[in-house]
Amino acid sequence: MGDRARQPVTMLSDRILVSQPTNEGERQSRSGILIPATAQVPRRLVWAEVVAVGPGVRSVKAGDTVLFSPEDRFEVEVQGEDYIILRERDVHAIAAERIESVTGLYL
Repeated sequence: MGDRARQPVTMLSDRILVSQPTNEGERQSRSGILIPATAQVPRRLVWAEVVAVGPGVRSVKAGDTVLFSPEDRFEVEVQGEDYIILRERDVHAIAAERIESVTGLYL
């Protein structure tokens, strides 16, 4: 597999490659309570940065930040880095400077 690890990766169809969120550990609530990584939070969505998109993806671009369910993902290692592969339909929201519609929410 030696040379295969150095080949570029191209996403196909409606697939999106995102960098794995690094903040899946402890979190802090708005009131300052520390929530350990082992705490069960039902169906919590997470944000990740888009690294690459397939040719069938219409709404997401590389560099965007997307919101998705951790249950709708496939993990993959590319050149020693962990990434997640999603389908475009599994993305719940997009945060990007190019999006002009105002929702009143900012990251």
